[in-house]
Amino acid sequence: MIQQRSVLKVSDNSGAKKVRCIKVLGGFKKQYAKMGDIIIVSVQQLRNRFKRNSKVKRKEVYKALILRTKLKLKKKNGIKIYFNENSVALLNKQGNPLGTRIIGPVPKILRKKNLQRFISISSGLV
Repeated sequence: MIQQRSVLKVSDNSGAKKVRCIKVLGGFKKQYAKMGDIIIVSVQQLRNRFKRNSKVKRKEVYKALILRTKLKLKKKNGIKIYFNENSVALLNKQGNPLGTRIIGPVPKILRKKNLQRFISISSGLV
């Protein structure tokens, strides 16, 4: 479960390394986010020290899509899906991915939520 002030790993090539959750979107008084939800994040750490090469800057605010969580997600057929880290992909203002590549697998849940753009730039599905 992702909540406010959770530190997350960025798994795309936008230039950010770690982000912190500011707000969970999706309704009044919603406290926790799962895989496939959209949150608002602030960039805490950049991947490289050269700021001119990265697409993002430190302390900037973006929307992000949650790709992987440590919390187990149970499917209808009884299979449980979970990952080793909490990770996100950054979005621009139109809702498209900020990076051009997603490192690591993404869950098939994104297909049901009409997020085919993220599946096409990822390395695999789970």
